[in-house]
Amino acid sequence: MSHSTGSPNQKNYDEEAGNNRSGEDEDCSNVFDITRTKHASVERLRRWRQAALVLNASRRFRYTLDLKKEEDRKQTLRKIRAHAQAIRAAFLFKESVPPENGIEPPKSSVAGEFRIGQEELASISRDHNFTTLQQYGGVKGLGELLKTSLEKGIPGSDDDLLKRKTAYGSNTYPRKKPRSFWRFLWEACQDLTLIILMVAAVASLALGIKTEGIKEGWYDGGSIAFAVLLVIVVTAISDYKQSLQFQNLNEEKRNIQIEVIRGGRRVEVSIYDLVVGDVIPLNIGDQVPADGVLIIGHSLSIDESSMTGESKIVRKDSKEPFLMSGCKVADGNGIMLVTSVGINTEWGLLMASISEDTGEETPLQVRLNGVATFIGVVGLTVAFLVLCVLLVRYFTGHTTNADGTPQFVAGKTKFGKAIDGAIKIVTIAVTIVVVAVPEGLPLAVTLTLAYSMRKMMADKALVRRLSACETMGSATTICSDKTGTLTLNQMAVVESCACLKKVNNSDGKPDLSPKISSLIIEGIAQNTTGNVYVPETGGDVEVTGSPTEKAILQWALKLGMNFEATRSQSSILHVFPFNSEKKRGGVAVKLPNNEVHIHWKGAAEIILASCTRYIDENDQVAAMDDDKRMFFRKSIEDMASGSLRCVAIAYLPYELENAPTGEQQLADWAMPADDLVLLAIVGIKDPCRPGVADAVRLCQKAGVKVRMVTGDNVQTAKAIALECGILRADSDLSELLIEGKDFRELSDRRREEVAEKISVMGRSSPNDKLLLVQALRRRGHVVAVTGDGTNDAPALHEADIGLAMGIQGTEVAKESSDIIILDDNFASVVKVVRWGRSVYANIQKFIQFQLTVNVAALVINVVAAISSGEVPLNAVQLLWVNLIMDTLGALALATEPPTNHLMDRPPVGRREPLITNIMWRNLLIQAIYQITVLLIFNFRGKSILNLGHDSTDHADKVKNTLIFNTFVLCQIFNEFNARKPDEFNIFKGITKNYLFMGIIAVTLVLQILIVEFLGKFTTTVRLNWKHWLISVVIGFISWPLAVVGKFIPVPETPFHRYFTRSPLFKFITRIFRRRRERTEDLSVGSVE
Repeated sequence: MSHSTGSPNQKNYDEEAGNNRSGEDEDCSNVFDITRTKHASVERLRRWRQAALVLNASRRFRYTLDLKKEEDRKQTLRKIRAHAQAIRAAFLFKESVPPENGIEPPKSSVAGEFRIGQEELASISRDHNFTTLQQYGGVKGLGELLKTSLEKGIPGSDDDLLKRKTAYGSNTYPRKKPRSFWRFLWEACQDLTLIILMVAAVASLALGIKTEGIKEGWYDGGSIAFAVLLVIVVTAISDYKQSLQFQNLNEEKRNIQIEVIRGGRRVEVSIYDLVVGDVIPLNIGDQVPADGVLIIGHSLSIDESSMTGESKIVRKDSKEPFLMSGCKVADGNGIMLVTSVGINTEWGLLMASISEDTGEETPLQVRLNGVATFIGVVGLTVAFLVLCVLLVRYFTGHTTNADGTPQFVAGKTKFGKAIDGAIKIVTIAVTIVVVAVPEGLPLAVTLTLAYSMRKMMADKALVRRLSACETMGSATTICSDKTGTLTLNQMAVVESCACLKKVNNSDGKPDLSPKISSLIIEGIAQNTTGNVYVPETGGDVEVTGSPTEKAILQWALKLGMNFEATRSQSSILHVFPFNSEKKRGGVAVKLPNNEVHIHWKGAAEIILASCTRYIDENDQVAAMDDDKRMFFRKSIEDMASGSLRCVAIAYLPYELENAPTGEQQLADWAMPADDLVLLAIVGIKDPCRPGVADAVRLCQKAGVKVRMVTGDNVQTAKAIALECGILRADSDLSELLIEGKDFRELSDRRREEVAEKISVMGRSSPNDKLLLVQALRRRGHVVAVTGDGTNDAPALHEADIGLAMGIQGTEVAKESSDIIILDDNFASVVKVVRWGRSVYANIQKFIQFQLTVNVAALVINVVAAISSGEVPLNAVQLLWVNLIMDTLGALALATEPPTNHLMDRPPVGRREPLITNIMWRNLLIQAIYQITVLLIFNFRGKSILNLGHDSTDHADKVKNTLIFNTFVLCQIFNEFNARKPDEFNIFKGITKNYLFMGIIAVTLVLQILIVEFLGKFTTTVRLNWKHWLISVVIGFISWPLAVVGKFIPVPETPFHRYFTRSPLFKFITRIFRRRRERTEDLSVGSVE
């Protein structure tokens, strides 16, 4: 581990954040130091598991990646992909051999009211049987059989949907049953120490009943057995509730919203509600949600690697129309007809065959396993020491009864009684191990993550990878998109320029001549992925599509556009879908008079650069000289400086004989994009989100730099950045602003230097965003990046935390991301940062609390055992303390909600020590206080409490009960201290944390019941009010003591560095290194 107190923006931050990319940590000497599990190798993950000291492997590794299941899943995936490949190869072979007796018509079957059955549909889509599709009349014939309009889709009524689900099934697949509560109970029973305690309890029970009779003899063994069962049940309940939270979150992840056409309208439905016959628009980045056939496509390319295992992109057209569920749209757009859903698709079979949830570890979880292992080794050593001391004292006659007689006399003490005495000693030693080995410590991470993930859903953030939740707390920079994240994504055209003048919008209608209006309307209606729906019964017109498309379509409606009529007046020859690299999209349309118009739309300055002509005020095409070009460029700059997104619309008249005719030639046609005629430039207003400036300011205060990365004009980006607070008016903007093309042309070294300074990158491509992420990571930053497009996937994958947009984000972007921002709001991104810091802070609170209990309990029992042969805290009492410390403590402290105080500190270094100097100070003060007070009571308690007149046996019980009661109350009071390790007001916000208050109340009530009414089980006696007052006062003193302790300064150099130089640490490290090397040698040998 290492630590840095420097600024996260300085070079020395490399130590803290790690400056390698996907292969980082591979050569790290500490197996538990994995700063990035996102791309860690299987061997790296296996090594830390082998090095960990674990008492209950099934519970400890429950929420880590199951390496065996992961390998089985990959094997199953390979088999199913091979099956799909074999089917395709057989079909291609069959297609190549002509039938001997002509084509046989397909056998007809029915499914309910539909004239084609599921088997026939499956044979078409799953086997890619083009011949059979043609026999049914192609896509049109298939639509008729399924009672589907290829233009308007299915009716979509409840009755119609029910009939289709009954006939063809629903778009779901059988999932493996989640673990039942009994499975969690069984796993909780597999703790080695608890098994030993149960065996000891049974032996003690048998010996007790034999020697003392059933009436009195069952207490010792029965009380241990009951305490063990209580620990098991409480642990199982906690783990089961945690698993339910993860199940609910997984359901949210799988529930994708899909746009479908039903009754002529485009509506969003859950992927589970798709039915056979649905008509679905597909755009770049979408996931194909079911098996189907292509109705119409424009440059549609599909990435089928998820099904075939090959990264080859497959072009889809009328000759290759089959679409497989689970594949992604790599390019272009189209409309598909659903032919199979759910288990009837290859994807459904695949998902039903593999185990989805193989777990995942987080860096913090791995580090905590290292902490637990180290503490466990110390605890085992202490327990073994206590065992040896107590056994030697017992069998040498130095352990005495209450009346002073030795408990064991060689040759006189009965065998059964001697064994019973030895069992009690072993029980104490094993119970010390239970307390000493903090099994609950790594699991506290999953507890706080499960809690955080559930709460983050309410804050509009869906966590896809657990590790991202905690890594976000270490983020030093956020590279954010502009549109929809920093802005509202509610776009409207507010300015326009055409015919060498600014267009007036009198009465809401732009003042343009009929000729230029008709050309603009033609271009907008055909060159769009949006849609305009006019209800037949009247009512408001519904405009769908991306926010930019909707704004332009609404402007065209003001010009007088009839969407359906305009589209029907010309036919589309070829489409060039909008491309984030080229920043433009085009369409070639054939008019009734056999003319061809090629329409282009895109980034204003890019389209303008391709224009050589424009239409003047007299509706004549005029040449664009330098003055005219300067006028349009000035218009763009004026709009951009007013924070408007500028889009230009242009067209090119083209000769029909020059246009390709065949389908393949059209697909490969590079449409002319030069010598264009400029029609109009529109300025689209997208206001800043309310509160985004405050969110940016909060990030800056927290040491997190916000950078805007946008495809928009630099001037537009600058105006929005000033409005959001990313840029300041008095800053030197020359160093803070850059264009994407300038950034990508820099050398690697220079790019790193520039990346450190820039705050805004305009006209950036997805590859520029990737280069920025890589440069920042090499500088030692922990980078969070937002993305919504398919081409953003590499940057989202490369970043430490990939944040996909839930509304505008494509499925490809979402699958490459770690967290999905459901409302596309930057303020939600900042909330994720706060939650990430909260996870780390809560774990630290729990560690401080647990280590205080560990140290105090171990020292008190060891000192007492060595000095007197007796331990003041017996097995049952220690099990109760373990329950307070592990399960209840984790619930109380690991579920603290985040506070604004977390944003007043710099980001958490990923290699910063888990136990900070402040924590060491706090826990040592409390532990030393508790040890001192309780050891004084252990050795001088009788005289302090005036118990000289009582019998020795009763006096010892009162003294030990007071020690036990005081110890537990100290932990209850100290739990409050642990809430705020570095703040004086430990009660701040406590009334809002009902779970914490509830656990404190339950712990206190149970402690009173144990002391006052369950003395037979816990070997305690009732305490009078004075003794209770003493216990409460001693516990209460821990509060002012904590306040005083916080005035003690701590050094900046972490304490662990002094410790790692000690001979003890080097000795323990050597043991673990040898153990790891031996394990690795064995694994290599077994492979050979």
